[in-house]
Amino acid sequence: MKYLDLFSQRTTVRSYSDRTLSTADLDSLLKAASHAPTTGNMQLCTAVVTRERNEIELLAPYHFNQPCLHTAQAVITFCADVYRFERWCAVSNAKPDFRNLQSLLASFFDATIFAQQFCTLAELNGLGTCYLGTTTYNAAPIAKSLNLPEGVIPVLTVTVGYPAELTQTDAGRLPAEAVVHHSSYRHYTDSEICALYKEKESRPDSQQFIKDNNKETLAQVFTDIRYPGKTSDPFSVAFADFLNNAGFKGFESYSNE
Repeated sequence: MKYLDLFSQRTTVRSYSDRTLSTADLDSLLKAASHAPTTGNMQLCTAVVTRERNEIELLAPYHFNQPCLHTAQAVITFCADVYRFERWCAVSNAKPDFRNLQSLLASFFDATIFAQQFCTLAELNGLGTCYLGTTTYNAAPIAKSLNLPEGVIPVLTVTVGYPAELTQTDAGRLPAEAVVHHSSYRHYTDSEICALYKEKESRPDSQQFIKDNNKETLAQVFTDIRYPGKTSDPFSVAFADFLNNAGFKGFESYSNE
């Protein structure tokens, strides 16, 4: 229970100092994180570490040049990876069939759990991390840049380094009762929904967000500015194309829309 405060007070770090993160320390964290839970003990995941500044700058446009990329000590792309397991099967007189939705989901879960285990270990050792939710937006060019073989899918990216500032800031999460249900899903009334989001909406940074985007509510900022369907749909089609071209079954109709 001694780490409860660390988790409840953790925050994403988007600006890093020039303090060096040694290769030995980074490798130790990744080695430990690789023991994360995995579907069927198959470890359908891979982490590609980018440390050279020029290589990070080549990746940056695919992540819309988010500022954290430019000061990070390392940029780690966590990938779903059925390729390695298929290769092992092929050289072991077994016939793999993993280009299906269930195997894809299993590999996504493995990659995500691996990434979170790494972030937890990094933060316990004084480092800061930032998830980039842009990886699947540009999966094809990221895969090309990292020389990923067919069947290795970029899922998410983490930047890591020592924080430029050690001050903690409240991340503004929903109360636990909004995300934890007991026995069965608790269906919300309109008033309960409003109560759950009241604190988040009333935060000064949220109010500034609304004002800066000329909107009436915080929800409108998310639906109209940050994640509108007209923006997400083309990226969704591109990602389906990428999966379809990699031989994963079930994405043909989506990618042909």
